[in-house]
Amino acid sequence: MKTIRKGTAGKATLRLVQTEKEFVGLVIEGGKTLFQTRGQDADTVWSALQAELSRGGSNWFGHAGARSRFLHWFAGGFHSPAYLKNERDYKLRAKERLEQTTPVEAAITGSGHGEAVLTAYRATNLLYPIEKTRLQKLLRGPDADSFVRAAARFAVSDGVGPEAKAALTTMERLLIPHDNAKWTVVTYLPFLWRPESHIFLKPEVTKDFASRVMHRLADDYEAGLNPRVYGSLLDMAEGIRAAFANLEPRDMIDIQSVIWVVGDYRDGREQPQQ
Repeated sequence: MKTIRKGTAGKATLRLVQTEKEFVGLVIEGGKTLFQTRGQDADTVWSALQAELSRGGSNWFGHAGARSRFLHWFAGGFHSPAYLKNERDYKLRAKERLEQTTPVEAAITGSGHGEAVLTAYRATNLLYPIEKTRLQKLLRGPDADSFVRAAARFAVSDGVGPEAKAALTTMERLLIPHDNAKWTVVTYLPFLWRPESHIFLKPEVTKDFASRVMHRLADDYEAGLNPRVYGSLLDMAEGIRAAFANLEPRDMIDIQSVIWVVGDYRDGREQPQQ
């Protein structure tokens, strides 16, 4: 008997075991087996474990459960007034202001955009206050132009190739002296400039979502600005897009909102912006 596949879902461990006669799927939490299924086909047994996720409520969910949780908060989906007010419109306003002051095409080779970009970072609650504070010294200093140009180059890249890697390396080098080399900081501007192709990475809630839908990002994630991590996130985003297809997500603003709403919204408290 040997384990041939493992995954995590919240605090639970999922295990696919091959015996001499069959495959056994197990959900284990705290040393106890919460669910068990058996069959002759490995993929079928693993799919049964995933299906169980969608019935597991708030503790672990899979794509079907994620969809149910999202619709619990926004029954009208991505086009409901409540969703637009709480999750989308304020990001669009920040995007519009950034495009007015610092369009991405101008930022790639331009200069003198540091103050406008700092204003864009302050326009939402997507970053923690300390992250915004640390950006002030960078964007009002001699490295401001280099940082903005690197962020713009990343925004027009595919997020994973040589151009993206070079841009991430530059941003990381410039942010390290300010103790601010964070995924939130480097993905924020590309997310606003090009939400059709770039997504904002909020680490803890995103890692948790990945583990609950058993996506490889849960294992791939690292704090270092490695394009492999971002590529894994883009892959997970496409999985969300497929699972929510009939709700017609428009862009990565909607996809990232799924991750946030599913992972952070709770009954009994006012829902915060990120």
